Amino acid sequence: MIKQLTKAEEQFMQVLWGLGEASVKEIIEQLPKPKPAYNTVSTIIRILETKEFVHHKAKGRGYVYYPIVDKDVYSNQTLHKVVDGYFDGSFKSMVSFFVKKNDMDIAELETILKEINKKEN
Repeated sequence: MIKQLTKAEEQFMQVLWGLGEASVKEIIEQLPKPKPAYNTVSTIIRILETKEFVHHKAKGRGYVYYPIVDKDVYSNQTLHKVVDGYFDGSFKSMVSFFVKKNDMDIAELETILKEINKKEN
């Protein structure tokens, strides 16, 4: 089971998943303003290493960090936690919730149905 990430950790992982690999400076460049301090980002990246989400390699006088947990794997686990925690494990209940709350239009629902039909064939 993969550990859960904090909001800040997940934000940094999104950057690393997008870039593939990056130095602390490159991660900071991708973050919205106000930019966090270098030491803050460095500390969170080390926490991500401890949680086994990130690994590093030496590059020049510093390090380049790269994800070792696939984004799809983490997304799938997180989605299942939401479905289990809020919708009694039912994806049908989750989809119904979004349709009822008008957060999903017919075109999106049709796209989901096409994906389901592709999987069944």
